[in-house]
Amino acid sequence: MENSSNLHVAILSSPGMGHLIPVLVLGNRLAAQQNVKVTVLLVTSAVSPPESNLLKLPLYHKLVQIMELPPVDISHLVDHSTKVVTQLCLMVRSALPFIRSAIAAMDPRPEALFVDLFGTETLPIAAEFNIPKYVYIPSMAWFTALTVYCPVLDQEIKGQYVDQPAPLRIPGCKPVRPEDVVDPMLDRNDQQYYEYIRMGKEIPLFDGILLNSWEALEPTTLKAFRDNGILRSVVKIPVYPIGPLRRPVETDSPKNDLIGWLDRQPKESVIFVSFGSGGTLSAEQITELAWGLELSRQRFVWVVRPPNKGRVDEAFFSVANGSDGTPDYLPDGFLTRTRDVGFLVPMWSQQVEILNHEAIGGFLSHCGWNSTLESITSNVPMIVWPLYAEQKINATFLVEEAGIALRPSAKEVVRRDEIASLVRKLMQGKEGETLRNRAKQLNMMATEGLRHGGTSHKLMSEILAKISS
Repeated sequence: MENSSNLHVAILSSPGMGHLIPVLVLGNRLAAQQNVKVTVLLVTSAVSPPESNLLKLPLYHKLVQIMELPPVDISHLVDHSTKVVTQLCLMVRSALPFIRSAIAAMDPRPEALFVDLFGTETLPIAAEFNIPKYVYIPSMAWFTALTVYCPVLDQEIKGQYVDQPAPLRIPGCKPVRPEDVVDPMLDRNDQQYYEYIRMGKEIPLFDGILLNSWEALEPTTLKAFRDNGILRSVVKIPVYPIGPLRRPVETDSPKNDLIGWLDRQPKESVIFVSFGSGGTLSAEQITELAWGLELSRQRFVWVVRPPNKGRVDEAFFSVANGSDGTPDYLPDGFLTRTRDVGFLVPMWSQQVEILNHEAIGGFLSHCGWNSTLESITSNVPMIVWPLYAEQKINATFLVEEAGIALRPSAKEVVRRDEIASLVRKLMQGKEGETLRNRAKQLNMMATEGLRHGGTSHKLMSEILAKISS
């Protein structure tokens, strides 16, 4: 443990499970390994319960405290067409007075402020209190390079990015295909695009960028941040790959029916299917996925979310455990026919515990970065099925650069035959074994980097040393 017990760091989290999880994981890493006191400032919304109540994620270290800021109400600023990125930016912007008041009232005052991607407008607050400021981007370096270079692309490229005939070039990095751009870049006339450009301009004004990645995973892009003259002229601040940071496995959790079922399956024989907390498929796609899993003849655990995002009633729990009847969005008789090889979980699952089970041999995922890291650090290769946000660029990276994933070729609805073929290839084929070995190799290098004295650990210590001085 490092001797940083005199440090107090505030970390700002924007609303949403996918944002709070990596912030809490970072906070616990700082507390457990570096002995830093951490206060998590959580922006909350007036229209939904606080994310900390939804998440049910325990604090793993006594030095970490969550401070829920007063809820903000942006209902007068948005309508049904307002995109998610715009809504998040508006919520954090509305919370700026609460953020400032919270920091002013802290005793002791924090010696540094870490913010996530949506918190870059806190620059004046950090300046007022004269404290170092860092952006924590819980994603990969390639996405970060696209974000900070997008203001340059905005000046160089005319028309919509998705209509460009050639990939978008980022100095020193792999080009980004137009079809893989992140959601804010899909429409240059939408407000979320202007918010994204603003964030890209503000990030280089911080003292450093923390990435939830590591050197062995993205050597080319990280080298560009250090050595490429053009990219360095845009981002003069240091970039710190301090990952992979992910939720720990709950070793003392009581064994449930799912874990008991997994205990009875052969090693690496089960594919885990989950599209995250926000991943909802159409009714047609759910039907095709169900048929694809059945036709693959592979064991599976499937976290099912209804197509209407509605609640799953108690009848579904009975159905999922093998009683009569099948929900109308699944093929007739599906549960009966797959009873011996499949296990359905309604809505939510203990993802880290499932991925770490020795019976799991593959992960069909929307490839959000939290899920991606949890898969890699569990030695599990993937079938990537991007839905929104930055997931398309994640998918391309995982297939073409990291070499740990397969991807459907269909751009709209993925049909049952392709799903069955991909699942068999991942779980039984030689290509799947190659991907599995690559995942194990990356996990081994990640573990080495996180150990005391490893590259990721050293970079975190370097940041804290700068803050201390």
